[in-house]
Amino acid sequence: MKIGIGFVTGRVGFRHLFKTYVNNWNEHGFLRDEDAHLHLFVAYDLSYSGTTRADYSRVDPALAARLDSLSYFGTTAIRDERRMLVNHGVLSAEESELLFGEGYGKKRNAVVWHAIKAGMDRLLFIDDDEYPLAAVRGDPISWHGQSILSCHLKASEHADITHGRHCGYVSPIPRIGFDRRLTETMFAEFIEALSNDIVTWDKTRRIVLEDGGVTYADESVIRSGVTEEVPLVKGMKFISGANLCLNLRRGGGDAPFFNPPEARGEDTFLSTCLADKKVVRVPAYTFHDAYLRYQTLLHGVLPRSLSAVEADDTRIVKRFAKAALGWTRYKPLLTWVSDPGRYQETIEFMEATFTKLAPVLHARFGLPEFSRLVPELKRFSRRVQEHADMFERTKEAWNKALAWAKSQRP
Repeated sequence: MKIGIGFVTGRVGFRHLFKTYVNNWNEHGFLRDEDAHLHLFVAYDLSYSGTTRADYSRVDPALAARLDSLSYFGTTAIRDERRMLVNHGVLSAEESELLFGEGYGKKRNAVVWHAIKAGMDRLLFIDDDEYPLAAVRGDPISWHGQSILSCHLKASEHADITHGRHCGYVSPIPRIGFDRRLTETMFAEFIEALSNDIVTWDKTRRIVLEDGGVTYADESVIRSGVTEEVPLVKGMKFISGANLCLNLRRGGGDAPFFNPPEARGEDTFLSTCLADKKVVRVPAYTFHDAYLRYQTLLHGVLPRSLSAVEADDTRIVKRFAKAALGWTRYKPLLTWVSDPGRYQETIEFMEATFTKLAPVLHARFGLPEFSRLVPELKRFSRRVQEHADMFERTKEAWNKALAWAKSQRP
C-alpha cells in the first residue's frame, strides 16, 4: 500500500514534529513493513511566521531515509503545477487559481493533487500543531500514545473517508468570568449566533467553564477501538481537516477543499460534499496544541496537568476574536448551502445578536475584531451568491483535473 502523509505547515518547529511522527510510525511497525510505503507531502507557507524552506527540509537525514519519499511544495512549485495544467488545456487560469491559489484550503488541495498523481492509496492529513497523544482527565493526567495511522488504515478499507478525534486545546472559546455586563446567557446567545451543528454553547459549555477550555480524551473510546459512521446532518457529514484520512482508491479525493476568500472553513465545506460517501469516525486522538504551550510533548515531556484557557490572556482572547470573525465570514455560505430555507432568518438573528453583544465584547476585551462582526456579516451575506457560484466552479474544476490525472496513469 502506498500511504501519503500530508502536512500543510508554516511553523518553524516542523522538524521536531517530523521526528516525532517518524518515530511513531517506526514504533508501530510501519517502517519495517515491506508492504507499507510511506510518502510525505509537505505544502509550506513561508509568509505565515517568517520561515525559510530550510526550516522544513532540514530534517534528520537518517529518519528521512526511512521513508519512501519526501516531497515539498512551496509557492513556486504549486505555481508551476498550475501553469502545467493550463498549458495542457486541463484548466483555465481562473480554475487553476480556484484550486491551487493562495490560502490554507488551496494548499490542502495541492497536497491531495500530488498524492493522487503519485498513485497513493491513502492520504492522511496531520496538522503541524497536533501530536500523536491522548490526554485523559485525571490527577495527574493519563497520557496515551496513539497509533493514528494504523487506526485509519484499518477503518478505511471499506470507507471513503475516516476522521479521528481531538483533545487538548480544540475550542478557541476561553473561560470567561461572567458578570452583570456580560452574563453567561448573553455569551451563550453570541456563540449560538456563530455556531454550526458542531460548535454550540451546549456542547462546549462544560469544556469552557468546568475544564478551563481543555478537551480531554475519552479513555473508554480509546480502549473500545470502535468506529462509528458519521451521520448526515443537513446534507453534511462533519469532518475535521486533520487527523483525516482519504481513501484515494474509493471516493475520498472526489471533492476539493474550499473556503470563501478571506475566510476559513475548508473542512466544513468539504463536509457538504460527502452525502453519498461512507465517512467513519475512528477512535484515534491527536493532541491539539493550539497555543504551542506544550511543544515539549514532542521531546517526551508529559505534563501532569494542563493550564486553563483564561480570557485574561490577550493572546488567547485575540485567537477567539479572530475565530469569531472567521466563523462570521463563512457562516452565510454554509447556511446558504446546508440550510437555505432558514438563510434569511439566520442572517437576521446573527446581525441582531452582534449588534447587541459585539459592543459588550469590545468594551470587555478591547479588541477591534468584535466591532467588525456586523460589517463583515453584511459584506459576506451580500456576496453569498458569488461565493456559492465560486464553490460550484471549484468543484467542477476539481472534476476536470481528476479526470485528466486518472487518464495519465499507466
